[in-house]
Amino acid sequence: MIIREIVENIGSLPHLQYSVMMDGTQDVSGKEQEAVCLRYVDKDLVPHEEFIGLYEVSSTSGENLAKVVMDVLQRLNLPITGLRGQAYDGAANMAGKYNGAQAIIRKIQPLAPYVHCAAHCVNLITQRSCTASIFIRNSLDWVNELGVLFGQSGKLKDTFKGIARSEGGEGPCHTIRPLCPTRWTVRTSAIRTVLNQYECIIKALAEMAVSQSDAASKAQGLYDTFQQGNVVFGLLCALEITGELEVLNMSLQSTIQTIDGMLSAVACVKDSFSKKRNSESFQALYTKATSMCETLHLAPIAAPRVRIPPQRFTGNAPAHVHVSPSDYYRTEFYKVLDVADMQFRERFEQEGMQMLRHLEQVLLTGKIHVVVQQYPEINPDILKVQLALFRMKYSFQSSTEVVAVLQGMTPEVRGLFDQVETVARLLLVVPVSSAESERSFSSLRRLKTWLRSTMTQTRLHSVAVCHVHKDKLDRVNRKKVAEQFVSCKESRKSTFGSFK
Repeated sequence: MIIREIVENIGSLPHLQYSVMMDGTQDVSGKEQEAVCLRYVDKDLVPHEEFIGLYEVSSTSGENLAKVVMDVLQRLNLPITGLRGQAYDGAANMAGKYNGAQAIIRKIQPLAPYVHCAAHCVNLITQRSCTASIFIRNSLDWVNELGVLFGQSGKLKDTFKGIARSEGGEGPCHTIRPLCPTRWTVRTSAIRTVLNQYECIIKALAEMAVSQSDAASKAQGLYDTFQQGNVVFGLLCALEITGELEVLNMSLQSTIQTIDGMLSAVACVKDSFSKKRNSESFQALYTKATSMCETLHLAPIAAPRVRIPPQRFTGNAPAHVHVSPSDYYRTEFYKVLDVADMQFRERFEQEGMQMLRHLEQVLLTGKIHVVVQQYPEINPDILKVQLALFRMKYSFQSSTEVVAVLQGMTPEVRGLFDQVETVARLLLVVPVSSAESERSFSSLRRLKTWLRSTMTQTRLHSVAVCHVHKDKLDRVNRKKVAEQFVSCKESRKSTFGSFK
């Protein structure tokens, strides 16, 4: 009944327009589960992303996953002609240009552009940026090693807590954790925790290094490493990158996020990175690191030893040598910012975005593009007339403002611009990320545990839908559920009777 309610909401719209999101994971029994979600825009122009269920697949090839999507839509009685968007991760079986699931579906429905999950894109940008510079990459690796040691040694953990309480009173003592190996955008809290408790960490490592514990040698090695000012500066530089990217990633995971909002948020972060690429910003960061090193009595920040290339390669020209550590690290910091800027352009200038940008330009300029003629729900001639009237009456700078104007209209006036609303719906219905599908993985972990590893797929699917849609489950009429259960077999009717 919950899924039926979702399908009825989609079918009651002025035009059948919806998008599909899918992502996969393995459950506790090793079976591949694909989480399918649908996105639609209600009558108030508010986007909704709804979890449809978990489906077991025997193969994760692009062809098989495309069949799964089309089979789910067919079972829900949703014609594929109404599909207006797809959002998956960047795996080859999903995003492949020729044999990926998105390509196979687009051959059947060309009006369903594929959007690479924006949250995944930001994660990849963070990874490429942090690994572009050796000193930032090494600093993050040392933080991870520190977190691993804290997890393995209870004695080190207790020593650290004792030092932190004696130094900071009764304030909260944050646990040192290893870095997540795949989700780079969630590393910010771990980096900030190490920087905020740097002095306590060094004292705990020093005390552990002189003990008789098995972890003493590792503690000594980490103590020597964290005594270097380069590690502090590397973490501060990493924090400059990951901090803003983490905020961007969180905003892109919203269920009401739109393509226009995504591009605006990305442009905001790009501008912020561009403004950091100057001597003043770098010098402020370098001064902060130097001051921190002096306060904690760490070794000063030093540039790595430069290997001078053989003269047979360089000729008589002198090899380039950085005049100071500041000069060397400035180049490295700029390199990280340049890599981030390049990654933003590559990740967010997707092929599927072109059709959506053309649609947005139709709203903003009033000029009818050839892409409009591909949609059966749009009449180009009527749209041209309505756009001229809409632009004369209202002022707007983006598709988000167009939606706000339409939401503020009375139903009678809004009906005058039904074609403008249709174009706005097309821009709203395309998902920005597949985060809703990934959120269902948490429900899967809670439901299918080791004690329930033999749960059948039918039960898992039904329980997962009820677990995710708790609000809809509370509104279900129990009497109707009982009536439906009894009406399936004659033996049930004779046993339970009528529930009317």
